[in-house]
Amino acid sequence: MTEATLRDEICRLGRSLFERRLTPGSSGNISVRLHDGGWLVTPTNASLGSLDPARLSRLDPDGRLMSGDAPTKEVPLHTALYQTRGAARAVVHLHSTHSVALSMLPEIDPRAALPPMTAYYLMKCGATALVPYFRPGDPAVADAIKGLAGKYSSVLLANHGPVVSGDTLEAAVFAIEELEETAKLYLLLRGLNPRYLTPAQVADLTKVFGVALPDAHDHT
Repeated sequence: MTEATLRDEICRLGRSLFERRLTPGSSGNISVRLHDGGWLVTPTNASLGSLDPARLSRLDPDGRLMSGDAPTKEVPLHTALYQTRGAARAVVHLHSTHSVALSMLPEIDPRAALPPMTAYYLMKCGATALVPYFRPGDPAVADAIKGLAGKYSSVLLANHGPVVSGDTLEAAVFAIEELEETAKLYLLLRGLNPRYLTPAQVADLTKVFGVALPDAHDHT
């Protein structure tokens, strides 16, 4: 895609996420890597529902602002995912209600925030890591993301929200939507002893669809 097309796509998908109440107010941010190594990112204090393609922040490969409005304070978060996920071309971060709620539950395993509930959760998200709470924009969140060693494309920030990387912007959006729906399922079924996918079913999905799952002991 051309840069102009990518700018339009960020605004189109951002508006879609906002209108479906997946991130309220001026919360959430989106970035896309460009062919020259720089990237486009949504500005600080901007609503995803009313983005202007011409005012998106254009950063150089070192993260310096080249044009547009000042970028989101979550640049360190996006940078860490790009640095550790070599195939990542886009990152989406939301404050979606059910994912935030999930991140606050005491029983959540930081190595696998959700069990294997559905095939599409595994196919789109793989496994989801939970990292500790950091204030929004805290550069220390980058170290927490780097500590995952690139093994997770789907991450929950405790008491904050989900962040997902993808090989395209559309793929990242679809994955974060699947994560939100799966978090909703988990909350609906919590305490009801639901039937999850079996290890054999998970193995079949990983084989047929090439799902990469981190070892359960990789992240502590």
